[in-house]
Amino acid sequence: MNNIDLNGQVAVITGGAQGLGFAMAHRFLASGAKVSLWDRDAVALDKAVVALGAGASSKTVDITDLPGLTQAHAEVETEVGRVSILVNSAGIAGNNASLEDYDPDEWRKVVEINLNGTFYVNKVVIPSMKAANYGRIVNISSVAGKEGNPNLSAYSAAKAGVIGLTKSLGKELAKYDIAVNAITPATAKTRILETLTEEFINYMLVRIPRGRFLEVDEAAAMAAWLVSKDNSFTTASVFDLSGGRTTY
Repeated sequence: MNNIDLNGQVAVITGGAQGLGFAMAHRFLASGAKVSLWDRDAVALDKAVVALGAGASSKTVDITDLPGLTQAHAEVETEVGRVSILVNSAGIAGNNASLEDYDPDEWRKVVEINLNGTFYVNKVVIPSMKAANYGRIVNISSVAGKEGNPNLSAYSAAKAGVIGLTKSLGKELAKYDIAVNAITPATAKTRILETLTEEFINYMLVRIPRGRFLEVDEAAAMAAWLVSKDNSFTTASVFDLSGGRTTY
């Protein structure tokens, strides 16, 4: 494992109780950062903090609850330190269905969590980063946000929105030494697979030239550099983690 210096940094990771967020928390801690996991699953959070050990803490919060996010951020800055790193990893896949059959309530839920939730968390964290004239933000999008997946229109649309948000925000904050970038993972071995049909999982797998799904530690390695001071110039950009599926 390469040595990425995150000493003295405080990271907030949404959806950090499992999957990509948990793997990133583990990598950031190993690199010297303190980490606050934000998730709505209190039981999973408690288990994650115990598993991660020293330097890890948590806040039970729903990323669609703007007042709750504001409170959680204030508490972390008081209890742990100024938040200098943010990773937006929380998200859901939603149901597999054609657009004409897609339930409007499910559509709103997927967009609210994946896109609006990313907006809310960024909105809460940005002011203190601007005041410090420093920050690193990584928004987790998806290959679905680049090319769309059939029967997953809500998720594809929301993740495309995350890319657009990232490009806009990165340009807004560039003069404050706040780098805002997105990563677009192919399907990873996480619990999100449990919500998808076997047919759809196979559809995604055969489109990855590497011939396998993403390992969570591979995503964590990319994120560790993106949130480090070494990433001193690149912002408003999208980093591919598709195993060759989407090479743009």
